[in-house]
Amino acid sequence: VQLQASGGGLVQAGGSLRLSCVASGRTIRNYHVAWFRQAPGKEREFVGYVKTSGHTGYRESVKGRFTISRENAKNTVYLQMDSLRPEDTAVYYCAADSSVIHSSLASEIAYDYWGQGTLVTVSS
Repeated sequence: VQLQASGGGLVQAGGSLRLSCVASGRTIRNYHVAWFRQAPGKEREFVGYVKTSGHTGYRESVKGRFTISRENAKNTVYLQMDSLRPEDTAVYYCAADSSVIHSSLASEIAYDYWGQGTLVTVSS
């Protein structure tokens, strides 16, 4: 499966953005999908996931602000980001895999397929 992430941009603190991860080649309904991000000079970190079942999980710092959803008919997973903060500035990546055990859903190495990343910049 090929993944294409888009929707990044420049937004003021407190604003919102919605990122999209569009799959091609295979149907995304069969894949668990996660979002990761990498801020300048920092390691890539887990943001959240949505399982094939629709169950979601998030890192603590984005809970209540970010929402991941999937629209299988459009072969797309979304990351809705509200109440953005300057510390959310990063390149955001989507990743997918068809078989990830629950304990590894937040781990980069569990995902074989990655999108190219989209830059989100939050100004203060």
